[in-house]
Amino acid sequence: MLRWFIPVALAWVVLPLYARGAADKMAPSIAVQTLDGKTVRLFETSGRVALVDFWASWCEPCKASFPALDALSSSLRERGVDVLAVNVDEKRKNADAFLARQPHTIRVLLDPRMSAAEAFKVNAIPTAFIIDQRGRIRFTHPAYGVEAIDIFRREIAGLLEETQH
Repeated sequence: MLRWFIPVALAWVVLPLYARGAADKMAPSIAVQTLDGKTVRLFETSGRVALVDFWASWCEPCKASFPALDALSSSLRERGVDVLAVNVDEKRKNADAFLARQPHTIRVLLDPRMSAAEAFKVNAIPTAFIIDQRGRIRFTHPAYGVEAIDIFRREIAGLLEETQH
């Protein structure tokens, strides 16, 4: 947990939230587990926009971002957007305790060995990636602030418009 403390603290201080374009880097398609124990690919090109958020139960900004991301997921699902919450807790019981206190409909995936986090080159928790319909990482957000959801909405809307032209 200590190796994440400094990056998390720095990410929290570096607000307002910023995004970096990722120069058409393809999102890794790596195996993770669902809450019911099935193994799935974290991201496979599906023709849908995806927001992949890496979080942990001990992360203070994650406690604020999780319900906001859950609401975003509910509001955008029908428009072709998948929001995936990838938990990196080493102990499943910590994630389960967090989720028991937090009603949600967002799809939660488990990455206790942080293999997906490493494949995505996550340096801070939380970190969100917005991926276009062709599987390219278009935006990276290594922090969470009050303006994050509005930024996510704008970036996602832009990606959805790209397919209409």
